[in-house]
Parts: sequence; structure tokens; C-alpha cells
Amino acid sequence: MSQPQTVGTARQTANFMLLRVSMAHLLNDAMQNIVPAAFPIFQQTMQLSYTQIGWVAFTLNLTASVLQPLIGYYTDRKPMPALLPLGMVFTLLGMIGLALSSGLWMLIISAALIGIGSSVLHPESSRVAHLAAGSSKGLAQSIFQVGGNTGQALAPLMAAYIIAPKGQLGFLWFTILALIGILIQRYVSRWYREQVYPRNEPVHRSSWESGTAKPRLFLFFVLGTLILLLFSKFVYLASMTGYYSFYYMERYQLPLERAQMSLFALQFSGMAGTLLGGPLADRFGRKKMIWFSILGTAPFSLWLPYAGPAASFVLCLAIGAILMSSFSVIIVYAQEMLPGKVGTIAGLFFGLSFGMAGLGSVVLGWLMDLTGVAFVIQLCAYLPLLGIFAFLLPKDSKLMGHSK
Repeated sequence: MSQPQTVGTARQTANFMLLRVSMAHLLNDAMQNIVPAAFPIFQQTMQLSYTQIGWVAFTLNLTASVLQPLIGYYTDRKPMPALLPLGMVFTLLGMIGLALSSGLWMLIISAALIGIGSSVLHPESSRVAHLAAGSSKGLAQSIFQVGGNTGQALAPLMAAYIIAPKGQLGFLWFTILALIGILIQRYVSRWYREQVYPRNEPVHRSSWESGTAKPRLFLFFVLGTLILLLFSKFVYLASMTGYYSFYYMERYQLPLERAQMSLFALQFSGMAGTLLGGPLADRFGRKKMIWFSILGTAPFSLWLPYAGPAASFVLCLAIGAILMSSFSVIIVYAQEMLPGKVGTIAGLFFGLSFGMAGLGSVVLGWLMDLTGVAFVIQLCAYLPLLGIFAFLLPKDSKLMGHSK
């Protein structure tokens, strides 16, 4: 076979792996997000308070937020392809646990298993996407991330049409998704192993490791700003995915299925936003895309609590498309700032996103028990205004200059 044909075949194989790892991301996030989507069902069957529901969400997200950066940091030095299918095994056990849970503690343990599975998938699968990307890092990260957004979008529908009519035992259907995920990740792990072990290229030291004062302060400033933006994004999303259905049913006196349709609109439009975010950032700049994504959501989020059912659906479409366009861009932005830290950055930012969402769920649930659902939903509508701090981020050219 000639060299061009060999290169073409390798590129095609890499593209297939990118699609497969995106599919695995879809399955993982669908199973992870079915948990908050089913909160109203758990509340009714187990007579749980909003605070107890918040603890389930906190456990789900805490396990992921703590483990993901550690796994990413370790696998930057020693990649572990076998972790890919193993993560899905934990998720499989979590789905079985949710189906058989009879009380709060069994729910919490099951949520922890699902969180562990997610903590394994995100940093290692993000590394696979990075390896398969070639020169199109932004697009590859968007393709990987849109798989997760698709899974998030499907979760409310699955809750409405599988869990709601069948009850907790409906979670057993999701074991099929987990088994499919195990097979996909096993296949991807073989290709991943072939990529990382034959070459064993040395990891270049990043500017984080350079030890000079100015780059270190610069990096802390940029990372701190990005973390603030993640806070505004994911705590707002936690209020929507975990509690907006309660607000919707209370305000409009409509069933859970109607509320889940608005959440589906939020997640579905988020898929389009995620897929477009990377290419648009490549064209117009990552900084511009980040501030537009967070701050540009504010007019719609502020309107949402006062809109009617039909307008709620439309506003959720706009919020999802704009707000979810930035996450893959933020990850690539940070990875370019810290070259050679692909897994660490992916683990850190995915972990922070889950941790903030989990802690936010606990605080929001506690606040709802004190003040009511309506007050908290209206308060959270102001969170995207924190996107104004994105103007403090350095321009893309300055960022790259410091990372050299």
C-alpha cells in the first residue's frame, strides 16, 4: 500500500474512533442524566425532601468531580486504555442499583457508582478524541462533547416515557445501554493502546511546570476566570435539569411529561450549540465564543421564569443552543494554555463541572425547602450575567504566546 493510501486509511480509522468515543459519551451521559430527570419519581415513591434529592445529585457529581482530575493527571503519565470499558461496568452496576433501591442510602450508593463510571470515561475518552483529532482539535472536541449533549437531551424523554410509566424497575432497561457501551469502549481501547504504547513519545513540559513567576500567575488568573464561568454555567444547568420540572408543574399545573419536553428542548438545542461551538471558535476566536456563550444566555434565562408553557419551550431552545456552545471551547482553550496536559485539563474541567453541579444541587435543594421552588428558579436566572467576566480572559494570541 502506498504512503498516501496508508495515511488515508489511518485518518479514516481515527475518524471512526472519534465517532465511537462520541457514541460512548452519549450512552454515559444519558445514563448519568436519567438520575436527576427521575427525581420527581424518587420523591413520590420514597417521600424524599428536596434536600435529600440534592444529596443524591451531590453524590453523583462529587464522585466524578473528585476522581476525574486525579485520573486525568495519572493517565497523562501512564495511559490506561483498559479503563474505558471498566468505567462502563461501574455505570452498569449503578443502573441495577437504581432499579432495586428501596431507600435513600441505596440511591446514594447507586449514584456513586454511576459517578465513578463517568469519572473514568471523560478524561480518557477526551484523550482519545485528542489523539483522533489531527489538526482539528476544536472540531474533534465538539464532536466528542455533542455525544454527551445528545445523551443529556435524551435523558428527560427517557424519564418521561420509560421511567415514569414503569417506575424504578424501568432503570433495568438502561443496563442494555451500559452493555453496548462496554462493547464500544473495549473496541476503542484496542485502538487507543496501539496509539500510545508503540510510540511512547515524551511529554513536553508545559508553562505550568516552567517554574517562572509570571506564567504561573498568568495561568492561575486564566484558570480562575474559567472556573468562575463554569460555575455560572453548571449551577444554572443544575437548577434547570434538577428542579425546573418542579417549578413548571407548580406554576402551570401541568404533568411531568410536559415539563420534560422543555428540558428536552434545552438539551436538544444544546447538541447543535456544542457542535457549532468548536468550528465557530476556530473562526472567530475562542475568547469571543466563550463570553458570547455565557453572557448571551442571560436575556433568555431572565425571561424564562415568567414565560408561559409554549414560550418556555422556545426559550429553552435558545438557552441550550447558546449556553452549551462554550464547554468544548473552554477545554481546548485551557489545553492550548497547558500543552501536554490533555487528560489533566479534561479531568479537571469535567470534574469541576460535575462538582459544581452537585454542590449546587444540594444548596439549591436546601434553599428550596426554606423559600420555595419559584424563588430559587428566579434567582438562578441571574447566573449567566457572570459571563461578563469572560472579557477579562486574554486574547487567543496572547494565550498561545504564554504557552510557548
